[in-house]
Amino acid sequence: MKKTKKICPDMPTCSVDYAFRRIGGKYKGRILWYLHEHSILRYGELGRTLPDVTTKMLTQTLRELEADKLISRKVYHEVPPKVEYTLTDVGQELIPFIEHLRQWGEKQIKKEMVEEAS
Repeated sequence: MKKTKKICPDMPTCSVDYAFRRIGGKYKGRILWYLHEHSILRYGELGRTLPDVTTKMLTQTLRELEADKLISRKVYHEVPPKVEYTLTDVGQELIPFIEHLRQWGEKQIKKEMVEEAS
């Protein structure tokens, strides 16, 4: 019997798939939110805001967000090098949805705390 390979399509299968490919994962939503809260963040500041992220993962995630045109990266050619990240207009469009998720998460955390106290 011949084994068939499962092929993962590069093209999104629907609009929800498209959206989650852009903002899914452990760090993307948090990075977008922190850029919304602070307007501009440097690489080191983002690293401190996400203490659980590795340098490799932060760099990869920022590159993906930039490739998806959700954030912009401005490089200052000076010593030491300085790089700033900001939300693009497209990234800014996601903020109301992330705010809604933030409110939902806050509500669920409070609910769990009440249940644990009971």
